[in-house]
Amino acid sequence: VQLVESGGGMVQPGGSLRLSCAASGFTFSSYDMSWVRQAPGKGPEWVSAIYTGGGSTYYADSVKGRFTISRDNTKNTLYLQMNSLKPEDTALYYCARIKMGDYVGNQLNEYDYWGQGTQVTVSS
Repeated sequence: VQLVESGGGMVQPGGSLRLSCAASGFTFSSYDMSWVRQAPGKGPEWVSAIYTGGGSTYYADSVKGRFTISRDNTKNTLYLQMNSLKPEDTALYYCARIKMGDYVGNQLNEYDYWGQGTQVTVSS
């Protein structure tokens, strides 16, 4: 199993970024997926989850209305479109595979694989 994030960078407040997570080594379409972030000096924070078909999406209150999670099962890729970015969105962003079973996907112990992360910095 491999999850490789990309698309991070530095952006000014109010700007946008699109993160990607390329998945391999497993049947991507069979798994729910999440994005998780970790800001400097803080613990990991769940950001968003999407279920296998892409029709069910969930967001943390801190990003609701600004971020959009999506997936392309034909490309084995997970996305996170981030708009109206704020300095408090600065973090290392990870994609994570949600374990098979009856999991919501917003708890850290519900993931069995993580990527290496991509850094997002929001600063003027």
